[in-house]
Amino acid sequence: MSTTYASAVIHKTDAANVSIKNLSKSFTRKGKTLEVIKDVNLEINSGEIVALLGPSGCGKSTLLRLIAGLETPTSGEVTIDERKIVGLDERCSIVFQEPRLLPWRNVVENVELGLRGRKDNGKALAILSEVGLGEFATCLPRQISGGMAQRAALSRALISEPKVLLLDEPLAALDALTRLQMQDLLSQLVATTGVTIVLVTHDIDEALYLADRVVVLGERGEGIKSTFEINLSHPRDRKDAALASVRTELYSIFGIHA
Repeated sequence: MSTTYASAVIHKTDAANVSIKNLSKSFTRKGKTLEVIKDVNLEINSGEIVALLGPSGCGKSTLLRLIAGLETPTSGEVTIDERKIVGLDERCSIVFQEPRLLPWRNVVENVELGLRGRKDNGKALAILSEVGLGEFATCLPRQISGGMAQRAALSRALISEPKVLLLDEPLAALDALTRLQMQDLLSQLVATTGVTIVLVTHDIDEALYLADRVVVLGERGEGIKSTFEINLSHPRDRKDAALASVRTELYSIFGIHA
């Protein structure tokens, strides 16, 4: 895997502020209303990396989809640089837990889809080269590994140079070693681009390694339970003693004995 980026392809971006105000989201199923998010308020600064932790079903992914404009709030609003999100917002790119590559398109063609109708084969090839996939550009998704497919999905998200990058557990399905390698890749991305990132994860160590701030959500409908500032530069040392105390506090919140 490549360990450096060429600044001509992946470079400092114009990151954006994300403001979430009194945000609530409910779903109605079989006549019953399910309140997933209630009165969430969160300010995410330009260039900040925020990790969302919390129990399954607490609304982490729903919150991410609301920022992307993939869902409509029941009440409240999300703004990016003071402009309200209304429908799918082109200032955002999102990477899901599954790569979601089109099986009938090769890797470079899948990456080009991130340009939303425009074509730039050269840029797509350059980004793939930087994430270690240059020689696999003409392969179909079924011909590459899960880690490679997720790197391709990340490349597709980056090619449009988004102001906000949304990551919905993009490493959850990977084996342990590949996951660590992908965390390193994301850490390099953070240092290189300065893009605003919101990361949903269940992995406490992943959140500590990548985020400037960890936001813990309570049970479904409870909103934000606590926040933790991680005042360390990127890339980080996983063994940094400064992370140990925060790790212990987070373990305690989730009832885990360190």
